Amino acid sequence: MGAMTDIDTSVPHSARIWNYWLGGKDNYPVDEAAGDAYTAVFPGIVTIARSSRAFLGRSIRHLVREAGVRQFLDVGTGLPTVDNTHEVAQRLAPESRIVYVDNDPLVLAHARALLTSTPEGATAYEPISLHEPEKILAAAGGTLDLSRPTALILSGILGHVADYEQARDLVRRLMAGLPSGSYLSLNEGSRGTDPAYEQAQDAYNETGAVPYILRPVEQIEAFFEGLELVEPGVVSVPLWHPEPGGPTEPIGQHGGLGRKP
Repeated sequence: MGAMTDIDTSVPHSARIWNYWLGGKDNYPVDEAAGDAYTAVFPGIVTIARSSRAFLGRSIRHLVREAGVRQFLDVGTGLPTVDNTHEVAQRLAPESRIVYVDNDPLVLAHARALLTSTPEGATAYEPISLHEPEKILAAAGGTLDLSRPTALILSGILGHVADYEQARDLVRRLMAGLPSGSYLSLNEGSRGTDPAYEQAQDAYNETGAVPYILRPVEQIEAFFEGLELVEPGVVSVPLWHPEPGGPTEPIGQHGGLGRKP
């Protein structure tokens, strides 16, 4: 499913580094070295990666159990790891349908792991750029019924869009193609909570790797403009519907869930 010749293993890659922090196997020594260098400066990045993933799982469970959502559009999927969107959703509602979107050749090479659906549901993978929202919606319509409520998932992807207004525009255009009763689940790296994280990320961005922009919380909140925020709103991700006994210390990763009226 995708040529490995498109994958450069000589430079670190953010999706592979993230996979390494999550305990995955789809990474190379160069990624492990970059990940270890980052954690040497800021060990808390592993907590951020895992807390972001845990937030995704809790938001999906809320969408299935409380909101009755059975369709998911996961854009900027990243590498398959534990508890992918379809696994969480179909565990609770086997009829759930999921479309993954990511144009990274590395993700494409591993996409088979994202296509293991239950017989009652469906999963699909579309190799399209986040920067082509109308094309994403057209392709997703081949698997999802976009006249029915759908959850758009943007997990840690908008930080790769350097221009903030462009990032907001992409969210608006994706949500514009979804009907009333649809949801946005979004979480992003944030500024204002952990200066050590900000210093480590700024240093990483100066290495020549693809940068990831940490944004003030109010800018993350603005991605939900026009949507009805589910309580408790946009918060540090460990504080969003925490599991009993789970971590509740604020970290530099904020997210929330919003409903389209």
